[in-house]
Amino acid sequence: MTTPSTPITYAGAGVDVEAGDKAVELMKASVRRAQRPEVLGGLGGFAGMFDASALKGMARPVLATSTDGVGTKVAIAQRMDKHDTIGFDLVGMVVDDIVVCGAEPLFMTDYIATGRVVPERIAAIVSGIAAACEVAGTALVGGETAEHPGLLGPEEYDVAGAATGVVEHDDVLGPQRVRAGDAVVALASSGLHSNGYSLVRAVFDRAGWALDRHVEELSRTLGEELLEPTRVYARDLLALIRTPGLDVHALSHVTGGGLAANLARVLPQGTFARLDRGSWTPPAVFTLVQQLGQVPVADVERTLNMGVGFVAVLPAEQADLAVRTAQASGLPAWVLGEVSDRATAVVQDGVEVVHGAKGVDGGAVQVVGTHPA
Repeated sequence: MTTPSTPITYAGAGVDVEAGDKAVELMKASVRRAQRPEVLGGLGGFAGMFDASALKGMARPVLATSTDGVGTKVAIAQRMDKHDTIGFDLVGMVVDDIVVCGAEPLFMTDYIATGRVVPERIAAIVSGIAAACEVAGTALVGGETAEHPGLLGPEEYDVAGAATGVVEHDDVLGPQRVRAGDAVVALASSGLHSNGYSLVRAVFDRAGWALDRHVEELSRTLGEELLEPTRVYARDLLALIRTPGLDVHALSHVTGGGLAANLARVLPQGTFARLDRGSWTPPAVFTLVQQLGQVPVADVERTLNMGVGFVAVLPAEQADLAVRTAQASGLPAWVLGEVSDRATAVVQDGVEVVHGAKGVDGGAVQVVGTHPA
C-alpha cells in the first residue's frame, strides 16, 4: 500500500465545512422571515419541528405533500451569476402543487447540492427560497447544503425542496367535484416559470443569442426574461377558494406537459373541456421561442405554459366573480373555456384531443382557435 507524502484532509478533498457554517450564518436572517407561529426550535437542528396541535380542531385532516426542483433554469442563474430569484421557482413548483387539492401549505424544507460551497451564493439562493415562502405563507423549517466536489463543477449547483400541507377531507378539490357546464378560468403566469428550459436554452443557444442581448420584443435583456421568477400562487388561490359565493371544484397547476395535459389530469372520465386560444395573447417570449426555433405549435404547447400558470374549474355562473376576485389581488384572469359531457362535446375535426396525463386517466381537453395578434 502506497501512502501519500502529505496528509489528505476533508478540505483538501474539496469539502469546506467552515464555508458551510458561514453559509448557515448568512442565511439565518432570511429564514427567520419565513416562519409561522407553529414552528418550534430554530435553524440548525437535525429536524424542523412544526406544532400540529391545531389539526385537532379539524374533523378529518388530510395531509398533502409534494417535492420538486427547478430543472435546467438553474443553468441560467449560474451563467448570469444571479442566485436570489431561483428560490421563487423552487417554492412555486412545490407549494402550488399542494394547493391544487385545496390544501394549505404549512412548511417546507430545501436541499442544495453544489460542487463548491460559496457562502454568499448559498445565502442568496436561500434568501429567495425564504422570500417565496413568506409570499406563500409557508414556513421554511430546515434544509441541507451538500458539497459534492468531483460530481458537480465548482460553480454548479442544483436545488430541490419538499413541502407539507393540510386540508379537510370534505374540502378536497379534484375531479370528483367537476360537473358538465363548469367554466374554466385561467390565471396568468409570470412568464416561462420553471418548465421547458431545455427547449428554451436549445433555441437561443442555436440562434447564438447571448443572455445580455437586449430584445426589443421583451423590453429587456434575454437573461432577465429567462430568469423571471415563477409566480407563487398559494396565498391568492387559498383566498379564491375561501371567497364567499365561490365553489371552486378543481385547480390545475400548468407545469410540464402544458395547459391541456395538466387540465385533463383534474377532469373526471367522460368529460370534455374546450379551451379557446382567442381568449388570450401569450407573452412575447413564447412566440419568440416558437418562431426563432421553428418549434411546432403542438410541441411548444406541450412544453411551455403559454402564459397560463393555473386554471380553476367552477360553476359557470361564478366565473365572473372568480375573475374579479383574482384581478383584485393583482392576478390577471379570464374565462378560458367550458366543460361538457363527452357525449355532447363539440369536437373540432383535425385538432388534437388530449386525454389524462402522467398516469392519470382523466377527462379530455381540446384547445381550439388562434391567439389574437
